[in-house]
Amino acid sequence: MTLAIFDLDNTLLAGDSDHAWGEFLVEEGIVDAEEYRKANDRFYQEYLNGELDILHYLGFALQPLAKHAMADLLTWRERFMDKKVRPMLQDKAFNLLDEHRNQGHTLMIITATNRFVTEPIADILGIEHLIATDPELVDGRYTGKVAGIPSFQDGKVTRLNDWLDSNSETLDGAWFYSDSHNDAPLLRKVDNPVAVDPDPTLEKLAVENGWKVMSLRE
Repeated sequence: MTLAIFDLDNTLLAGDSDHAWGEFLVEEGIVDAEEYRKANDRFYQEYLNGELDILHYLGFALQPLAKHAMADLLTWRERFMDKKVRPMLQDKAFNLLDEHRNQGHTLMIITATNRFVTEPIADILGIEHLIATDPELVDGRYTGKVAGIPSFQDGKVTRLNDWLDSNSETLDGAWFYSDSHNDAPLLRKVDNPVAVDPDPTLEKLAVENGWKVMSLRE
């Protein structure tokens, strides 16, 4: 198979679902508004700066999952999808996905955002294969801990390699689309790296390496 791999936030989506989930929790009164918003914004800026300690961030971001019953979380997630995610969907992203499907490529999302947030987004986009950061789940409740390696920076390469090994596949001819310089390790691994609405650091890297640069924004 030829893999067409996509980052999710600010690539297929016109926004960041992880940060938006935090905003949603604040707006719904599920978390302490002032404290949570400040931390959420601080971590997001650290991510943009390439300075994020992923385990420190996940210790913060997964706590709301651990504090509430699954039934409540699923109800809130439905509202989140309607309120925050659907406005981020982009026609050009759907068109790009269809281009790869028509070529017989196998589509995959690989994202640092946790699986609870991203699984329904992958469903909307019609993408079967999702590598995301996995929150630990025990007896039907989240623990607030991470299961395995977060799919962030070099962790994306590690998680993808594990998937390739378990599926007896390779990266021959693979594509990877991303907006973020945090994804440079995986962009360097594929035959067809594409910078999508890139941040300034990635745009510079793309120009230096002769990578394709494109936009999916309307």
